[in-house]
Amino acid sequence: MKRVLVIEDDAAIVHGLTDALQAEQYTVQSQSNGQKGFDAATKGSFDLIILDIMLPEMSGLEICKALREAGNDTPIVMLTGKGEEVDKVLGLEFGADDYVTKPFSVRELMARLKAVLRRQGTPRKEITEASFGNVTVDFKKHEAVKGKKKIDMSAKEFQLLKYFIEHQGDVISRHQLLDDVWGYEAMPTTRTVDNYILSLRKKIEKKPSSPVHLLTVHTAGYKFVV
Repeated sequence: MKRVLVIEDDAAIVHGLTDALQAEQYTVQSQSNGQKGFDAATKGSFDLIILDIMLPEMSGLEICKALREAGNDTPIVMLTGKGEEVDKVLGLEFGADDYVTKPFSVRELMARLKAVLRRQGTPRKEITEASFGNVTVDFKKHEAVKGKKKIDMSAKEFQLLKYFIEHQGDVISRHQLLDDVWGYEAMPTTRTVDNYILSLRKKIEKKPSSPVHLLTVHTAGYKFVV
C-alpha cells in the first residue's frame, strides 16, 4: 500500500483528498503547517507528496527546494492557485514532478498522481515496430499490414495498440487507458475504451469475436498477448 503525505492548510481540501486517496487504497498522512510538513517529509518514508504552495511558516516552494537539496527524491505534486503561473514554473524548476491548479477535479488529480507514480517505476522501452500473428505495424510511419492488406487505423488506434504492446501481458484497466492514452484533460468514458477495443479487434484479429491477442479480463480490463 503506497503512502502519501498531504501538506495543505485548507481542512476541506485535506478531507476531500484523504477520502479520495483512501478509496484508492493509499495510506494518508497530512500536515497543515509548512514546517511540520517538511519535518514529516524528511523523517518519514512516503511514495508521494501532495504539496500546497501557500502554507504557514514554510511555503511549498521552500519545502520542495529544501527536500531536493537534501537529496529527497520522493515524487511531489504541487497544488497551485489559478493566478500562480510563476509559482508553477518555480515549483517545476525546484524539482516538483507535476502540479494541479485549484479548483481541481478528483479524477484529474488521481490521474496525475498515478502517472507520476508510474514514471517512478521501471521505464519501459519504447517500441517503433511490432509483429504478431499476421500483423506488422510501423508506429513511426503509422502503417499497419495484415497479411498483405494494409490496415486503415486512426492515430488514436495506433496509440492504443502501441500502449498495449508496450505493456504486453499486463492487465490494464479501462481507467488506466483513459488516463494514459486519452489523458486527464480529455472527457471520454469507459464506453469509449470499449468501442476502440472492438474497432481494433476487427482490424488486427483473425476472428474478432474470438480474439487471441487483445483479450478481455473479466471485471479488470484488457491485456495484450502475442
